[in-house]
Amino acid sequence: MSIVYIVSAPSGSGKSTLVNELFKMVDHLDFSISYTTRPPRGSEQNGKEYFFVSRETFEAMIAAEEFLEHATVFGNYYGTARRFLREAEARGNDLLLDIDVQGASKIKATIQDAVSIFILPPDREKLEWRLRTRGLDSEAVICRRLDTARREIENYSKYDYILVNNVLEQSADQLKDIVLSVRLQRSRVELSAEEKRRVEAAQACRLEESRERVQPILASFRRQ
Repeated sequence: MSIVYIVSAPSGSGKSTLVNELFKMVDHLDFSISYTTRPPRGSEQNGKEYFFVSRETFEAMIAAEEFLEHATVFGNYYGTARRFLREAEARGNDLLLDIDVQGASKIKATIQDAVSIFILPPDREKLEWRLRTRGLDSEAVICRRLDTARREIENYSKYDYILVNNVLEQSADQLKDIVLSVRLQRSRVELSAEEKRRVEAAQACRLEESRERVQPILASFRRQ
């Protein structure tokens, strides 16, 4: 049975970069590419960042029950196709879903043992800087993304693991530790000293261990 990992984060938190780093370090892990009706941005390519489809195509997929979950964000559809889970299981791989808070809640309701990971920026100021320097959005869209980020971050307590993305290399290692520690714990085999170290490192990112660390980040968004 494949392990399903859910990764969510406010736009601009560095989630895509972290996920790309994870796939360089971890084998037997598939990635579910979401479907969307929004147009490509920047250098995005169909079938790489997203499958870009028309509203008519997306709604036909909804009618055919082809999605594990789908939602409307900023007026566009986004959805996770069921086929990716079937394909991962056929290959004996685990599956990583890159989805928002809405989608994560729906997946957890359907796949109760899915592992959810929420990636946070260090604070609001750093997130705003990242959104501005990537140069993809207008001022109005940046303001909207920051407001959405504030609302999304309030949902952090619904996730199993919390990862604050401050230093890329460190955050990538933490994400790797989380993914591999879940595999180790579910394998129910005796762990080596190195494997125990990995499980302990991942445990430090568990929700119950992260609440105090998250409070200053939440406060930075509430001050605005």
